[in-house]
Amino acid sequence: MSDTPIDEAALAEAYEEALALEKAGDRTAAADAYRRCLALDPDDHAGAAVRMAAMGEGETPASAGDAYVATLFDQHADDFEDILVRQLGYGVPGLIAERLAAVAPGPYERALDLGCGTGLAGEALRDRIATLIGVDLSEGMIETCFDKGVYDHLYIGEAVGFLEEFDEPEPFDLVVATDVLPYLGGLDPLFAATSARMSGGGIFGFSTETMPDATFGARDFMVGPHQRFHHKESYVRDRMAAHGFETLEATSIVVRRQEGEPAPGHLVLARKR
Repeated sequence: MSDTPIDEAALAEAYEEALALEKAGDRTAAADAYRRCLALDPDDHAGAAVRMAAMGEGETPASAGDAYVATLFDQHADDFEDILVRQLGYGVPGLIAERLAAVAPGPYERALDLGCGTGLAGEALRDRIATLIGVDLSEGMIETCFDKGVYDHLYIGEAVGFLEEFDEPEPFDLVVATDVLPYLGGLDPLFAATSARMSGGGIFGFSTETMPDATFGARDFMVGPHQRFHHKESYVRDRMAAHGFETLEATSIVVRRQEGEPAPGHLVLARKR
């Protein structure tokens, strides 16, 4: 990340201008303002790159960006569960616990919760896991999660980087990633790093968001109108197989409500070969 100080006032001015232009429907001018945001803040705490991609302006980034994701979730750590669960109807942790009970009930010796947030998945799965580790980019989320006392160990970090650099050699027999893929574009880095850390026969469970195949065109993934990545089911299955996973099931689910409308996605359970 850049060590150059950010001109916060100029960044705020450019960002507010970009939002106003985007709301007014002037995508070209909005994109220019977002590019000024990126020039002022190359680490992109404001998420200018994904906002441009959502408008169809500029290239689709590889991910939402560490700085943006950490900033976004730090801002909402205190009221995260109220917003996500009670207001938006998010229930993926409960769904993954339900499907694991039906397909691969465990128990599990050593589990990793990628993007653990405030610990919703950990709470849903704790009773079938001996050692549970959580990692999240947001320090605020980790603090909230720590106070619950659900996890044996918690770390602040980005999912792929953590998997690649974690210095404990013992493999995981369960890895879950609820609401992580909507912040990632190409999935090869995540699937490769996860596969390398898992024991044979281990279970990988995660959620995605998606759209009708016709919306993607020739693309495997895209940034949707709410600045979240959507993945084509066939792409997810293909990349899972390429990295040594057998897809056990990919269940169509409603991930959450977005502006009152259901946000469709998949709940995927896979086994490491």
